[in-house]
Amino acid sequence: MTTEFTSLNLRDEIMQAINELGYAEPTPIQAAMIPIMLTGADVIGQAQTGTGKTAAFALPILHALDADHSVVQACVLAPTRELAVQVAQAFKDYSRHTQ
Repeated sequence: MTTEFTSLNLRDEIMQAINELGYAEPTPIQAAMIPIMLTGADVIGQAQTGTGKTAAFALPILHALDADHSVVQACVLAPTRELAVQVAQAFKDYSRHTQ
């Protein structure tokens, strides 16, 4: 069975960015983690490099953020500065159409 991003029920602004980035189908880690994270559950996921782990956690985080509340709503920790910069860029790309 094939899953599409549209079946994950992410906000329209996030879906617009996903479409513009050329993503059609979530990777296995994304398909497994995003629905669980959208329920608010805590998760631990593991997958090889290049499998889309950043989107697997970034998309549900962005979906849950409330722009009307100017408080810290999420914190992402990265083990290196290089990875932190990559994660920050991914969040920027995925949130390009949000407030």
